[in-house]
Amino acid sequence: MVVHVDVVRVFTDAAGRFGNPLGVVLEPGALGPDDRQTIATKLGFSETVFVDDAASARLQIFMPSGELPFAGHPLVGVSWLLARETGRPFDVLRPIRMSTPVSTFVEDGATWIRGSVADAPPWEHVQLSVVEDVEQADPPPPGGRWQQTQIWAWADTGTHAIRARVFAQAMGVPEDEACGSATLMLAAELGRAITVRHGRGSVIRARPAGPGQAEIGGLVAYDKAMIV
Repeated sequence: MVVHVDVVRVFTDAAGRFGNPLGVVLEPGALGPDDRQTIATKLGFSETVFVDDAASARLQIFMPSGELPFAGHPLVGVSWLLARETGRPFDVLRPIRMSTPVSTFVEDGATWIRGSVADAPPWEHVQLSVVEDVEQADPPPPGGRWQQTQIWAWADTGTHAIRARVFAQAMGVPEDEACGSATLMLAAELGRAITVRHGRGSVIRARPAGPGQAEIGGLVAYDKAMIV
C-alpha cells in the first residue's frame, strides 16, 4: 500500500529554521494499528499522526515505540496543517485515546494547544546550573540516566528564557528536537510563561492555563511530501 505523508517542522525559530519534524497521514484509509505502527517506526520521527477524519480532527499519535494518547508537538503541527489544508481554523482536536478534546487556537501567528498536565507522558525534569551544561550534555546510552528526561537551565531569569533538551531513549527517541509535552509540564511546574530554546535551535512558548492546565505554542513550517 502506498501512503502519502506530509512532513512539517514544529516549533521553528522566527526565520523558519529548525523545528521538530512531524509526519502526518491525512488519509490513512484502512490502515490498522499495526500498519500505523510500522509506518511510524519506518519514518523514525519522534511522532507520526494519522488523521482519520479531517472534518472533526479525529486522530491517532504514534511514536516509533508505540501509540501516545497526548503529545505536544504533534498536536500543534497537525492543527496548523489541518487549517492549511481545509482553509479554516480549528478550535479542538480529538485524539481517539483521550476522553476529552484538546483545545487549539492561533495567537500572533503561532499555533497553540491547551492540555491537561495529567495527560502528558511522565517526563522527568532535571535543572542544570548553566546553559553550557545543557548544551554539552551527552545523550545517554540505553539503560543509563535521563531515559525520559528534559534537562534545562535558565538562560535569562528576567525574560523567563530557558535552554532545554529532551532525551527519550525509553520511548524509542534518543533525543527529541522540540518536546511540547515536557515543556508544557515545565511551565506548569514553574507557574510562569516561558520561552524555551530547545534542541538545536527550536523555539517553544509555554504558560500555565489554570489548575492542572497549560498551553504550548509556536511556529510551524511545511517541509515536504513523502511516499512510504
